[in-house]
Amino acid sequence: MSQIVAADFNIPTDYRHWAGDKAEDNIGPFFCRNMAPDSDTALRLTEKHCNLFGITHGGVLMAFADYTLCLAALENEQQGCLTVTCDNQFIGSAKAGELLVGRGELIRRTRKLAFVRATLQVDDRIVLSSTATLKMLEQQPPGT
Repeated sequence: MSQIVAADFNIPTDYRHWAGDKAEDNIGPFFCRNMAPDSDTALRLTEKHCNLFGITHGGVLMAFADYTLCLAALENEQQGCLTVTCDNQFIGSAKAGELLVGRGELIRRTRKLAFVRATLQVDDRIVLSSTATLKMLEQQPPGT
């Protein structure tokens, strides 16, 4: 399997691909720069992300928002989480060729839950605003 590299998608090289999630790779690929308590994510939009009107499909935006929200809650790559609730507001649109950037923020984390919010934007245009409640999973050893 070949390595997925940010530069191949015209994404700044300080972003990295988090390998292992086939759904995210199929939709994206998605890239991240950091994790909790703030996440920065990136997705280079292509035609495959767009609906029949030529704008990014809402399902793609929600999947990318979920990725951004979850990274804002995770302290390391051995942790995991499940989305319990996710509320999205579609504010603008984005199209193929644009760089969609996510910014996630951890609001509060308990032992079992995390409360997070995120925005997705292109340049200074907000495309989507999102909040979520996440169920934190027990830390898993690598390779399990």
